[in-house]
Amino acid sequence: MDAFISTTENILSAIRYIVSINLGEEECLIGRHQGMRVKMWKADEKSLVSKVISISGGALAGFFLALTVNAVKYKMKVAIFHLYSSFLQRMRGKFVGTLRQSVMALSFNVFGIAAGTIVAFHLGLFDLAPWAVVIYPPLLSARGVIGGLLSGRLSTGLHLGTVQPRFIGNTKSFYLLFQAIVVLTFESSVAMSVFTGLFGSFLWGMTAADFVCILGVIIATMTLSLAITSPLTMIVSFLSFRHGLDPDIILYPVESTSSDILITVCYLLVLNLFFTFGSPGRYLIGFLSLVLLSTAAYAVTKNAREGEFTKTVEESFLTLVFVAFIVNVTGSVLGEIAKVVRGRREIYIVYPSTIDTIGDVGSVVGSTATTKLALGTLKSSFSDIRNHTAEIFGVWVASLIMFVAYSVLSFIIQGTFALPVFLRFLALLLSANVMAASFIIIIAYAVAILAYQKGLDPDNFVIPIESSLADTATTTSLLIALSLIG
Repeated sequence: MDAFISTTENILSAIRYIVSINLGEEECLIGRHQGMRVKMWKADEKSLVSKVISISGGALAGFFLALTVNAVKYKMKVAIFHLYSSFLQRMRGKFVGTLRQSVMALSFNVFGIAAGTIVAFHLGLFDLAPWAVVIYPPLLSARGVIGGLLSGRLSTGLHLGTVQPRFIGNTKSFYLLFQAIVVLTFESSVAMSVFTGLFGSFLWGMTAADFVCILGVIIATMTLSLAITSPLTMIVSFLSFRHGLDPDIILYPVESTSSDILITVCYLLVLNLFFTFGSPGRYLIGFLSLVLLSTAAYAVTKNAREGEFTKTVEESFLTLVFVAFIVNVTGSVLGEIAKVVRGRREIYIVYPSTIDTIGDVGSVVGSTATTKLALGTLKSSFSDIRNHTAEIFGVWVASLIMFVAYSVLSFIIQGTFALPVFLRFLALLLSANVMAASFIIIIAYAVAILAYQKGLDPDNFVIPIESSLADTATTTSLLIALSLIG
């Protein structure tokens, strides 16, 4: 009888514990009975019946205990599944959000087709001097670097509250930033001219007179583009922020595309002044150069004691020197492409849009990373890139979509469409995208992390470096794809 009572108590304890698990009670009821007290044998029981009852009771108690363990395991699995599902939903939400905004932002690069079309139908102007085609990529890159620096600082400042979304009555940081941009525009113009002179002296025997011409053309072009694109960049940043959009995703793609169109028009205008209008045109070029020089000198004199101004100029100057060297490599590569694709207008038509798009990929990856670093939501380590994958793949997929669109538009503009030729051209562009985008994503993230670890402002480095390298990477990838696919 004692064995039967003990067995019954064990079974009831197991049942009550299962019920407590299912009801979600935090207190373990089985603890109230001081253990299961399963007794396989009782010393004072001799009968076979008592032993059988005791063994059977222990088996039943073990059965219910197994059910209890399975219930706990099931609840743990359900909890883990819900956590994993929640994580996937958040990642999918970030991916979809980044993809949607990236497609919207990168769609502005379609207007870069206009810049490429302008170049494609004015190739004769580039034949008037050997340096005319070579300095076109550096101009695109330099304007992109300056605009990227302005975009990155504006977007981060808007997030942190150090910049307000308005022109009048803005913060001191905003006005110091704009004056630093003026100085950096002049510095980048001079640096580009110097490196173009060095490359030109080795590649096509450039003379001192050619260097003076290049210096004047570059500074005049950058002056015109600064006067037009900088206010446009500020307007886009303020409007996007006011309407609840992320400037880190929207701003630079819009700015880079509009800058490409405007600087292409400015460059062709300056080339026409230089080659067509004789002395009056060259005097006007000299006047524009003096305007930028005097404005930059005034900004330096006025803000020499402002720490924020000097930090931006000093940190960005080293970047611009590096960029000036890299973009001249881009120009040299474009010169090689020009020899290969002479007469193939579809390459020139999509060229500005492709370099813009790859630069935008790096910009979105880098800008979102710098903002996360500033807000403390991203660790300054390379391994934490796994927490940035939604932004990375979102903008990359958007770039692939845009490359397909560029292929279609290029053939529509030319008024010819042959399916085999189109498919080959599409394969060429997508191959270039894979090579260039994968490279620039790693560069953008690495520069953001390294700059932050060194105590530097990542916004002074990420977009300037990645945009210039993006131009070189895209141009080189196009040359490789042309060699492989044709």
